[in-house]
Amino acid sequence: QVQLVESGGGLVQPGGSLRLSCAASESIFRSDAMGWYRQAPGKQRELVAAVTSGGTTYYADSVKGRFTISRDNAKNTVYLQMNSLKPEDTAVYYCNAPPYWRGKFYAPVYSWGQGTQVTVSS
Repeated sequence: QVQLVESGGGLVQPGGSLRLSCAASESIFRSDAMGWYRQAPGKQRELVAAVTSGGTTYYADSVKGRFTISRDNAKNTVYLQMNSLKPEDTAVYYCNAPPYWRGKFYAPVYSWGQGTQVTVSS
């Protein structure tokens, strides 16, 4: 069964940290790349971080230096460590498997999971 299950979201104060986890079914995790996306109210979903099986990473400019993506291939799990959180990081966070080809990540083809809500507020 193709499945993506995100967890770890919550309410955090500005400057705080959270660690998100995404458990993927093996068929998805065998894809080359895994990524974290987010969607804020009224905005389009955007790719914020991705990592290939070879260790190549991508970060959106808005999260560079604050977020770190990692993957545990033995557990079919991808993580997103988020530090120095800002109110503008508030969104529902999703994981998926964006195809990776010649240095670019493309739109994922798998169904989205439920996501996990991250709210940054004092």
